[in-house]
Amino acid sequence: MALAIFDLDNTLINGDSDHSWGEFLLARKLVDEQQYRRQNDQFYQDYQRACLDIDAYLRFALEPLTQHSPTELAQWQQDFMRECIEPIMLPKAQQLLAKHRERGDYLLIITATNGFITRPIAKRLGVDEILATDPELKNGRYTGRYLGTPCFGAGKVTNLNVWLKQHNKNLEDSYFYSDSINDLPLLEQVSHPVAVNPDERLAAIARERHWPIMDLH
Repeated sequence: MALAIFDLDNTLINGDSDHSWGEFLLARKLVDEQQYRRQNDQFYQDYQRACLDIDAYLRFALEPLTQHSPTELAQWQQDFMRECIEPIMLPKAQQLLAKHRERGDYLLIITATNGFITRPIAKRLGVDEILATDPELKNGRYTGRYLGTPCFGAGKVTNLNVWLKQHNKNLEDSYFYSDSINDLPLLEQVSHPVAVNPDERLAAIARERHWPIMDLH
């Protein structure tokens, strides 16, 4: 059973779930509009330029979870899936997942976006497992901190290696699909790296190294 690994944002869905969650909070007036929007947009631009301070970003992204009850958060999570995620699902991405599923591959999403946002999306997509940056819970409330190593950049490799050891799996004949230059460390580890609607820097590397380039939009 080979591993088929997928980035999530702008790969399996037509957008960035992390940034969209921020827009959802703004639309519901759950955060300060001017300050939060400015920071949310700035962090997204930093991500696109591959200069994101992941620790600073996670502190920013997880702080709103600390302000509300589990019941409220669970309802907003459902609303977010319905209003923001369902409209950006990609039929071609679901066909790609189905292709690997039919081959008997193990489907794994690996994403920097925190698990509160992404675990429901992974369930909706029907993958076998997701590795995400998980927020810390204490006594049923989010603390604003995260667990372990952020699942971002080289941290994706770190988290994947831990998971491989725990599950007695390896990267033989493995695939990784991603749109982002931030995922170059993991793309370089797998047998079959695939650039999906890649940003300019990743597209240039993919062409230079003769990696497949896919369009799932």
